[in-house]
Amino acid sequence: MAKYFDVHPENPQPRSIGQIADAVRSGALIAYPTDSCYALGCQLGSRDGIDRIRSIRQLDNRHHFTLVCRDFAQLGQFVQVDNDVFRAVKASTPGGYTFILPATREVPRKLLHPKKKTVGVRIPDHVVTQSLLAELGEPLLSSTLLLPDEAEPMTQGWEIKDRLDHVVDAVVDSGDCGTEPTTVIDFSGGEAEIVRRGAGDTSRFE
Repeated sequence: MAKYFDVHPENPQPRSIGQIADAVRSGALIAYPTDSCYALGCQLGSRDGIDRIRSIRQLDNRHHFTLVCRDFAQLGQFVQVDNDVFRAVKASTPGGYTFILPATREVPRKLLHPKKKTVGVRIPDHVVTQSLLAELGEPLLSSTLLLPDEAEPMTQGWEIKDRLDHVVDAVVDSGDCGTEPTTVIDFSGGEAEIVRRGAGDTSRFE
């Protein structure tokens, strides 16, 4: 049965944030809100968490997981960013974008796209997520909470608790968040390729 955390959207309770971070460090799989929509998240090196996300979403090994990072400095530890890409990513963060980039050796091999050796990264513009990332001190390994055969992600914490009670360990609820997944931009080939149009404006990448 998943633990339910009711977190204030503008002034997250430090005790709750600490408990959620401790749960993640202990191997928990959480459902948490972002500036685009709800996501599933676990600790970076959690093989069990990765397998559970793949099972819940019915994903194959070509799916790009996302490292949700606190800031640009943290993001730079996990992906290779040249000068042109640096400027484009910096201008678009924090916000509703996921960028696919070549991974550094800091990223566990299990997370990488098997052929491209790439991973998704993003910096959310969301108070609760940022508080959790600050407490954790490392990125959250994440994937959009979009269930198989459903067109839109779930947006209500109570609904997620009701439907995923036995497959996640905790649900973080801070009120409504968006229904639109991030815009995904693939920079792994050197040029910006729009993979998915979503919450972020794509005009600067076209």
